Amino acid sequence: MARARPFRLLATVVSSAALCACMRARTDEVREMATVVGDTEGIVVLAKPQTDGAGTEAKFLDCVGNNLKSGARGFKVHDNEAFVNAMFPWFEPSTAPVRPEAVADLLSHEQVARRLADTGVRYVVWVNGVTKKTDSGGSLACGAAPGAAGCIGFGWWEKESDYQATVWDLKQSRSAGTVSADVTGTSALVGAIVPLPFIARVQGTACNRLSSQLKTFLRGDPAAKVPATARQ
Repeated sequence: MARARPFRLLATVVSSAALCACMRARTDEVREMATVVGDTEGIVVLAKPQTDGAGTEAKFLDCVGNNLKSGARGFKVHDNEAFVNAMFPWFEPSTAPVRPEAVADLLSHEQVARRLADTGVRYVVWVNGVTKKTDSGGSLACGAAPGAAGCIGFGWWEKESDYQATVWDLKQSRSAGTVSADVTGTSALVGAIVPLPFIARVQGTACNRLSSQLKTFLRGDPAAKVPATARQ
């Protein structure tokens, strides 16, 4: 019985850590106008220009773009860097229009209108948000001695991925609406001789949720909305 206690304790700690590695996700949508993506029309995913603070991570933008163009009903998604270079300097972070109505002024210039037509982009998806650590606790100690090494303890941390995507219709110079995804997850690291990680992949989940809802939004399908609140 005495020998079984450490194993029971270890099983309890591991089970608790596994329960910690969970996520809470929320997806919302606000539509301002209908969206129709033609067979020859494209989409570009850009980071919303920031005057202060950290901008949206490049890998998150790539994830959303890749998801939008994947599958049987994927869209034509243009490389964001190539689009910004083709439209230089009008979509640089320091000069990009801050409101969709300002696009009409841009397109009044023949050179700008011609360059935009060459890209084939109709919808710009401006993404704003970051993934950040919101809380942490516990302690984990590791050590080594002749013939032995290991870790003991329990540590946890919570991260939140909060992103909002605003869809601009460049053809009509209007905002079509917004889609947002907020995912919170708690991860844990158990020191049981060998460190055992239980990771809540909040950013990947936020990307999948946001891009899935964006696909539905851009197709204009009123059905099959992602549930507002879900737990994984």
